[in-house]
Amino acid sequence: MPIYTRTGDDGTTALYGGRRLLKSDPQVEAYGCVDELTTTLGILMLYIKDREELRFVGDIQLDLYAIMSSLAQAPTNLSNQKRKIMMFEEKIDSLTGKLPPLTHFILPQGPKASCWAHMARVICRKTERAVIFFFKKAKKLDDKNTQIIVKYLNRLSDLLFTYARSFNTTKEIATR
Repeated sequence: MPIYTRTGDDGTTALYGGRRLLKSDPQVEAYGCVDELTTTLGILMLYIKDREELRFVGDIQLDLYAIMSSLAQAPTNLSNQKRKIMMFEEKIDSLTGKLPPLTHFILPQGPKASCWAHMARVICRKTERAVIFFFKKAKKLDDKNTQIIVKYLNRLSDLLFTYARSFNTTKEIATR
């Protein structure tokens, strides 16, 4: 079976259920950004040495696939993502407790794991903006799943920043 369908040759793509949208539609942009974030986490995982952290980031990729499904209008249960937000906060607190206090903005530098965590953080923030733009346009900002997705992405970017700091085995360079 070929991977190509030719159905997107007209600049459209299908949502769950078959409805077609332009590939430039904010809804498609939102779940496309989630896909980009998931892929970036896959690259980050190449440089994570700790098995527990590797498994944790792999679980985040699965969460993001559920979020993508929800954004494509597939019936999706996001209760796992709701629980994961609390786990992110616990992990952030645990990692932060082992780091020097943050007194300045820092430059995204250091070893590959740190740099890829920073890259994932930046893409996560872009994803958050695209998702909020789509939800606002669709008048879904008050939806229960919307609130879970927005919180999840916001807290994930905080976790990725903390990972970037914890993976940095060199001195953090502060901005002036």
